[in-house]
Order: sequence, then structure tokens, then C-alpha cells
Amino acid sequence: MTVYIDSSVILRILFREPNPVEVWCKWDSAFSSNLWRAEALRTVDRLRLAGDLSDEDVADLVREIRIVHETLAIYPLSERILQRASESFPTVVGTLDAIHLATALAIREVEPIDLLLTHDGQLATAARSVGFTVIGVS
Repeated sequence: MTVYIDSSVILRILFREPNPVEVWCKWDSAFSSNLWRAEALRTVDRLRLAGDLSDEDVADLVREIRIVHETLAIYPLSERILQRASESFPTVVGTLDAIHLATALAIREVEPIDLLLTHDGQLATAARSVGFTVIGVS
């Protein structure tokens, strides 16, 4: 099974939040945009600045982010992906989610993607509207 993973799925795992996707680590290959790491590190920094994470928590999370990043097939941002992300989609989708969706579309041109994993409702709807099978949103 080949999956595309949105940042929300990884963050739910890293923060040990309830209801993670059941297929976590049960794939043959997993893709994501290099955008995911920036989103994850920004989340950690935002929580650190708010006083919600200790230095030890930050160190552990940064290490876990690095490990996850090294295990994924990372698809780099390109002008083509950014161009597609700036174009219209059949449903409403925010900027970062549009970049994830444009990345998944670019990957799908060369590699079949069985599932797009996200906990973001808007991204899930947009992904389904362009033909992806989505799990992670109830």
C-alpha cells in the first residue's frame, strides 16, 4: 500500500493524541511534502513559546520529527507544485493544504497512491473531489 501523509496525521502520532490513523506504519511506501517538517517544527515552537512544552519535550519531539522525516519518501516543493496549489480546486482548501494536495497529485502522476491520510476535514473533502481515497477524518 502506498500512502500520502498530511502533517496532521504525523502530529497526532507525535503528540500521542487520540484516534490516530489505523494504518500508521502498515504501508509499503509513504510520501509527504517537505512542507510537513516545517509545519511540525512550527507547531513545536509555537507550543514551546506558549509554555506548553518543556525543553526536554522539545528535544524529544525534534528528534522524533527527524526520525519520521528520514523514513518518509519526501517530495520536494517545486514551481510546478506551487503553481498547481495556486490554482482552483473543486472545493475550498487552504494554502498549506493546497500545497499538500498539489504534491499528492504530482506524485500520483508517477506512482499510484492508495490512500491519502489526513485529519483535516477541508483537505479530506478537497482530496476526495480530485479522486483520492481518504482516511483519517471521521
